[in-house]
Amino acid sequence: MKDKEKLIRYFEASGNGEEARRMLDLAEQVVAGKPFRVTEFMSPAGLIIADAIKANLPQLRVEFGGGYEGAERIRVAFVAEDFQGTVDLGVSALKVSWDPRFRLLTHRDVLGSLMGLGVERTSFGDIIMQTGGAQLIVDSAMAEYVKQNFTKIAMVSVSVEDMELAEIQPKEEKIKEIRTTVASLRLDAVASSGFSVSRTKVVSSINAGLVQVNWQPAKGPAQEVKEGDIISLRGRGRMKIEAITGTSRKGRIGVYLKRFM
Repeated sequence: MKDKEKLIRYFEASGNGEEARRMLDLAEQVVAGKPFRVTEFMSPAGLIIADAIKANLPQLRVEFGGGYEGAERIRVAFVAEDFQGTVDLGVSALKVSWDPRFRLLTHRDVLGSLMGLGVERTSFGDIIMQTGGAQLIVDSAMAEYVKQNFTKIAMVSVSVEDMELAEIQPKEEKIKEIRTTVASLRLDAVASSGFSVSRTKVVSSINAGLVQVNWQPAKGPAQEVKEGDIISLRGRGRMKIEAITGTSRKGRIGVYLKRFM
């Protein structure tokens, strides 16, 4: 690829250099003759990288999925343009069950116990919590290992069984609609209004690396955001700039936000 190093440097600046390198390697394998190659599970930022790679390698197409519609963590496939077969993303689903009387387990408990087994975070996708259980999206190659070894979460016994992807019940997110005005479309101004925290606290969070824009680390408090951007603040969830609604006579900018909680 002509602009390979330039592309890698661009994503290194946003903290995604290693992902970009791995994805470029997979894409180049397809250019060299493989029918398709699939990434590990990653955040939706992977699609931004994939689109940039495809722009430089138009002979490829990109497919992606995380087991169900609306999945946050996904796997991306680079596919040869003339490949007519089925692209296997290698995604399976497992149902994890426990007796809820013992303890109200959290997403963090499940995640920590899985990683305690030595399972890399890139080997599984979303964890969808339910009453007395969870739905776990995993790399198909790891499913059997998880079924055999995932027996306890924080001393609570659990059972794991296969489930069909079509049976997955996505988490029902609460959406809060916010219509407000800001002095500018700076990240700190919009995030402060959307998350209902002080601008000073937002700036501190940005500087501490706790804020992402479109699943990439925020560049700074003064970063300009736009319609369609996804802003996330660790511990506060995420929100989408659904629309820029105009400018008032006093020069303030109207924004329509959707906050997911």
